[in-house]
Amino acid sequence: MSDVLAELLDQLALERIEHTLFRGQSQDLGWGRVYGGQVLGQALSAAEQTVSEDRAVHSLHAYFLRPGDVAAPIVYQVDPIRDGRSFTTRRVVATQHGKAIFNMSASFQGAEDGFEHADPAPLGVPAPEDVLNERQLGALVRDAMPPGIAARVDFDKPIEIRPIDPVNILAPRARPPHRAAWFRANGPLPDDQRLHQYLLAYASDFHFLTTSLQPHAITWMTGGIQMASLDHAMWFHRPFRFDDWLLYAVDSPSASGGRGLVRGRFFTRDGVLVASTMQEGLIRDRRKKD
Repeated sequence: MSDVLAELLDQLALERIEHTLFRGQSQDLGWGRVYGGQVLGQALSAAEQTVSEDRAVHSLHAYFLRPGDVAAPIVYQVDPIRDGRSFTTRRVVATQHGKAIFNMSASFQGAEDGFEHADPAPLGVPAPEDVLNERQLGALVRDAMPPGIAARVDFDKPIEIRPIDPVNILAPRARPPHRAAWFRANGPLPDDQRLHQYLLAYASDFHFLTTSLQPHAITWMTGGIQMASLDHAMWFHRPFRFDDWLLYAVDSPSASGGRGLVRGRFFTRDGVLVASTMQEGLIRDRRKKD
């Protein structure tokens, strides 16, 4: 396991203060604020630690309320609002400096048989071995990047991402609002499905909201563009391993009112749908006020 992945797993494990009270630290990814996927993964980890091990998360719904401070710990308060015969529900509030920055509701269920069907994986997607990862892609344009951005792409990351037909963030062109990328943890993981789930929750915020910018020939590097996640929903359909490649297929069906809507699906290499996501985020164009 890579050092950076081990560090992330330690941060997602959290410090338990009381039975339903946890404290977490943050990784600084160079954005000046806490990465939204980190809060999502830590909140799910906190909730799972109050739920019986025979029940796994099947859905979560969250709101990002305030930007997180990477230099301060985050406190997670879990409300055990329901323990039913088939389902368990938890509500989590994350706070910093005395204010809520995030809240989430998550539902857990024991293993159960039922009807089965699923969308197929996209056709014609190259294998992960046939595409470059983000670090390799960054090396191709590093000299044209601002120094702060260049430094951000040239280090090991806990999640390896290999984009399919990547967007040129320095010279974007208008293109349909859909993309795909291969995702995998940067090293082997223990046989603990819960750990794989909150790592996937962590990763699910990468390459997501930016998809809604593609038809407009802009990226998060474009000056005058304000972006922030507003909410995030996720459904876990089937067991998976996140130390093997998963394909993240994302599209954006709508943008309006300064907000973009995106939805995603995670597939195994064999084409099995294991999780789905949705998010609405702020994509405000400040250039129009100049």
